[in-house]
Amino acid sequence: MWKAFQRYRALDPQARALFWRAAFLLPRIALSLRFYGFVRTRDSFQKQILQAPASPIDHPPEQALQNTCRMVKAAGHYGALHPTCLVESLALWYLLQKQGVAVNLRIGVRKTADEFEAHAWVEYAGAALNQPDERHRHYAAFDRGFSDLPGDPS
Repeated sequence: MWKAFQRYRALDPQARALFWRAAFLLPRIALSLRFYGFVRTRDSFQKQILQAPASPIDHPPEQALQNTCRMVKAAGHYGALHPTCLVESLALWYLLQKQGVAVNLRIGVRKTADEFEAHAWVEYAGAALNQPDERHRHYAAFDRGFSDLPGDPS
């Protein structure tokens, strides 16, 4: 625990703020999914993004992408809630969208033996951000991203 606290203290103020935003966002998303379902939860967060849009950026610095991914992962690891891939991906998608980074929430499925499984991840420029081990490649992704706004042609 002491090492974790030392790593936290070594973070810059922006990374600390991201950590706390993610720490409060993860349980909020988990509760919303449980009580309202995926579509209503996603739509609620899309409204928040549209109400206070950030200026879109063409090429975000790699450091900003990695930092946001790390803070969401850390908030999930050290928080009271250990989020599912969907909760974590929705939080990452929301935080990056609020920073003006155009990312897509992707969901894929697979069937192994007698089990049907689903997995969620966030993509930027076709690369999965929160999947360093390429786990998402074992799932057949839906053609359309689940973060697309209603009426978008993509």
